[in-house]
Order: sequence, then C-alpha cells, then structure tokens
Amino acid sequence: MKKLLLCATVLVALLTTSFRLALGLAPGTMSPDERKFALDYYQKTKARLLKDLKGLSEAQMNFRADTGRWSVYECTEHIALSENMMWEWVQMAQKQAAAPEKRGEVKVTTDQLMKMMTDRSHKVKTMPPLEPEKKFPDTKAALDAFTSRRDSTIYYIRSTQDDLRNHFVQAPFGTIDAYQALIMLAAHSERHTLQIEEVPADPNFPKQ
Repeated sequence: MKKLLLCATVLVALLTTSFRLALGLAPGTMSPDERKFALDYYQKTKARLLKDLKGLSEAQMNFRADTGRWSVYECTEHIALSENMMWEWVQMAQKQAAAPEKRGEVKVTTDQLMKMMTDRSHKVKTMPPLEPEKKFPDTKAALDAFTSRRDSTIYYIRSTQDDLRNHFVQAPFGTIDAYQALIMLAAHSERHTLQIEEVPADPNFPKQ
C-alpha cells in the first residue's frame, strides 16, 4: 500500500511538472490561475478590512466586550504585526534549497488551509511577539503598516517567478509550500477581519 501511495505521489509530481513546462513555466512557479487567485484574494481581504474600519471612532476602535476579547484596534494591530512576520516566514522558506521530494509531506489543499484559517469556532492563542500591546502610536499607524506590507506583497505576487511550490514551511498543522504560506497570510487577515466584524454585534458597542 505504501509503495502504491509513493508511486501515485511521484506520478502527480511528474504530471504537474509536465503541465507547467507545457505552459512555458519553470517548475514551482505560479500558474496564471494561481497568480490570479492569490492577487484577487489579497486585494479582496485588504478591501474588506479597510471597509470595516472606515469611519469608526476611537471609542468604537477601543471597545472591548470583555477582558477576554480583543478590541477592533487590537485585532488591527495583530493583523499588521502578523502581516510582516508571516511575510518574513515566506522569504525564509525561499532562501532554503528547493526540495521537490518534500511535496509528499503536504497533507492539506489550499482550500482546506483557507477553511481552517478562517474557522472562528476554533480558537488559537497567538505567540507573544504578535500580542497587541499598543506597539503603534494609533490606529492609523497600524493600518499604514498593514497596507504598506500588503501592497508590497501584492506587487511581489504580481511579478515573481520564484519557485513557490518546491520550498516549504512548517505550519502548526503540518508542512505547506511557500505558495500556500502566501495564501495563509491573507487568510490570517481574513480570520481577524471576521473577528473585527463580531465586535459591533455586542449590545454595549458605542453608537459613535
């Protein structure tokens, strides 16, 4: 059975490589569909966050439903901090040698990854460096940091020819490739944008 699975994995890898070569793509680079999907997702999640924050007062930004929940500002700060750290994570993967033999270690599809990341019913404790602790002077500074990093990443996705499918990172739920790590970054911001959208539902949320 194990030999059969190994043969199937090798066959899929060979077919994928052949398909990319037929399109004139180097192995591991994004296909046109992958690039379009990533660009659309990055732009959509950026626009959603900016729309949710538009027009909020300081009282609304800093309202906490209780001590165990984050405010809108704290979610925004966390998104901004994570955006930069997760980008560095992708870049670290790219600096390692390509390892196509590790493709068999990837057990989740990109769709499954996105669903896991945006599932708000599953709570996750963030690491200390990404805890919101007023690391920016105000909301505008946090948002500026987010948009600056996000716009740079969008430019990278639009133009890169990097081998993203044969470089890997270790996520909390297993091995993923660098393309999936890029999608995970945008899905992370979507997760916390969903968290932001939960805050105004509290009956004590300031009206202005």
